Amino acid sequence: MISALEPKTMRSMKPAIGDLLLWLAAAFPLMLAALLITTILSLQPAHADETASDSCGGKDLMAELQKSDPAKYASILAEGDKVANGKSIFWKIEKPDLKPSWLLGTMHVSDARVLTMPKGVAEASAAADTIVVESDEILDDKKAAAALFVNPSLTMLTDGSTISQHLSPEENAKLEAGLKERGVPLAAVAHMQPWLISSSFEMTSCEVRRKATGMKFLDQKLASDAAASGRQVKGLETLAEQAKAMSDLPIELHLKSLIQTLELGDKINDVNETMTDLYLAGNIGAMIPMLKNIVPDQNLSEDDTAAFEQRIILDRNKVMVERAAPILAKGNTFIAVGALHLVGDQGLVELLRKQGFTVTAVN
Repeated sequence: MISALEPKTMRSMKPAIGDLLLWLAAAFPLMLAALLITTILSLQPAHADETASDSCGGKDLMAELQKSDPAKYASILAEGDKVANGKSIFWKIEKPDLKPSWLLGTMHVSDARVLTMPKGVAEASAAADTIVVESDEILDDKKAAAALFVNPSLTMLTDGSTISQHLSPEENAKLEAGLKERGVPLAAVAHMQPWLISSSFEMTSCEVRRKATGMKFLDQKLASDAAASGRQVKGLETLAEQAKAMSDLPIELHLKSLIQTLELGDKINDVNETMTDLYLAGNIGAMIPMLKNIVPDQNLSEDDTAAFEQRIILDRNKVMVERAAPILAKGNTFIAVGALHLVGDQGLVELLRKQGFTVTAVN
């Protein structure tokens, strides 16, 4: 998933529930959902006719908007231009007497276009002494999933209820149908928290297929390649900490998000394609303004918006920078985290600058 905009700016956006959920897709590590899907699918029989196609059949909604409503298209880009540090996914980190380090904004997907990475990134990661990702637990899916589910309160409904009891019959039918398309029985997720189920739906069907065949998402591939070459791999958070951030938010907010995701249906392919195109163009700042135009508005209180931003973005940004500092102090480090953690006045780029580093976009 996404952006670390200052609170006043974020509140002025008044995002819809759907916007928050889609924002989550870029800001919050979908690696949690990836672990869930990978673990559950490993228990299901494989289908010989399934392929790991990179195409999800989605369309670029921004390209369509440019034709249908040029004014709105221009306003989205203009709003994105105002986002601090929103025009690059690759940054050079420097401080006197240290070898340069690097910062890459990622998407947590296995799309070949994303895995290709911008010019210079592969060389920088290969030459780095240490690779830093959000969580080094992603090196082993099964162990990570096991560790994540050790504390049921982080991922499960601990009051004895099932997800179906929190949904209307119509909503439950949509959930069951959506899970069936992914080869997952409703019973397998019946007691899981709604945010974890929502995250699994944020992954497009083609991403699920790729993961089922063992393909790695970008952060995971960078970490695995480094470990295979004998280099250090370090994490800035644990998966349990990431899950705690989500479970700290009210279940009512997560239920609304789950319903909104189910209503999006196949449109998630279009959202994914549009976000991917913006990512590949390095225009991270335009993601949030774009998402505001994807789904119909639904009212959220300022408290909801502020709580989401504070717990999922700003709190985690501070933790990431604090834990990255002693690693960066050694120089020649390569950091890869979700792209929208980089941008905004309280994003990682600005926070690193406040620690005395010179952080420069690499185009």
